[in-house]
Amino acid sequence: MEVFDAIRTVLAVRQFQDKPIPESIIQQIVEAGHLTASSMNGQPWHFIVVQDKDMLRQLGTLARTGPYIAQAPLAIVIGMEASPYGVSDASRAIQDMILTAWAEDIGSNWVGFENLQHVNPVLGIPAEITILAILPFGYPVATIGKGKKKRKPLSVVAHRERWNQPFE
Repeated sequence: MEVFDAIRTVLAVRQFQDKPIPESIIQQIVEAGHLTASSMNGQPWHFIVVQDKDMLRQLGTLARTGPYIAQAPLAIVIGMEASPYGVSDASRAIQDMILTAWAEDIGSNWVGFENLQHVNPVLGIPAEITILAILPFGYPVATIGKGKKKRKPLSVVAHRERWNQPFE
């Protein structure tokens, strides 16, 4: 899949088939996060790859907005070191992992936004690492309408040269 097609068609997936993800694709997803550009090449992120079913169920209970983590065959917990650019750098890595998975017909969704400190002791993560998000991954249960997104018109959010001069 071309990059723009992945961006154009990616949608949040919250229901997953009970089907394992091949190790080669897991490697690609993690490597996509690892290869992401970061401010001053600080790479303030850490990726904890979770496939154990009991642990996935536990993560689903710890993330208020993500009980569906329990049905995913894979989740990646994204932790970040203290850095003025940690959130933006880790967010870029998250998006790269989601798009890489989507290009392989694997869905995901961002679960949580910080406020996941209860995950640290469960996964043995040091307290100084802030958990930004949990990304469950899996093959979607249903065919989802790729590319059918509800977005504001481009002319409302993009401007040319000056504010209120629509980009058309």
